[in-house]
Amino acid sequence: MIYEAVEDFAAALAPGRALAGLDLGERTIGVAVSDTVLSVATPLETIRRKKFGADAEKLLSLLAARDIGGIVLGLPRNMDGTEGPRCQSTRAFARNLSRLTDLPIGFWDERLSTVAAERALLEADTSRKRRAEVIDHVAASYILQGALDRIRHIRATT
Repeated sequence: MIYEAVEDFAAALAPGRALAGLDLGERTIGVAVSDTVLSVATPLETIRRKKFGADAEKLLSLLAARDIGGIVLGLPRNMDGTEGPRCQSTRAFARNLSRLTDLPIGFWDERLSTVAAERALLEADTSRKRRAEVIDHVAASYILQGALDRIRHIRATT
């Protein structure tokens, strides 16, 4: 099921299971995972996109192997908060994926996540070649960490 509000997504999560964060690009899908207490996001890998069926199969296999309990998709809003074609594409991906899995799917505003990931990699003195290899799953970890922080805040106040 797809949840628009983070609060609804958080309520749908099974306890003791990790989450996955996804940074959808035209050519790649960056994947990050959390720990089971939902406190820390860790970059995992980048999937090279082919067709939706192949992408979903690889992704769902990866999530099943890690006993993932929910998926956070980065929603690439415009800087003014509006939604453009990339948001529509992300929402279509979520709809198609929700037909293949019962895992809860939520969205997280990913504005500037790639910029933050790039900055962190530059500060770590990562080579240009290595940055290109890891940027997508590092951005996915920024997306996931934002959602984890919000979920933790929601749970602390309820």
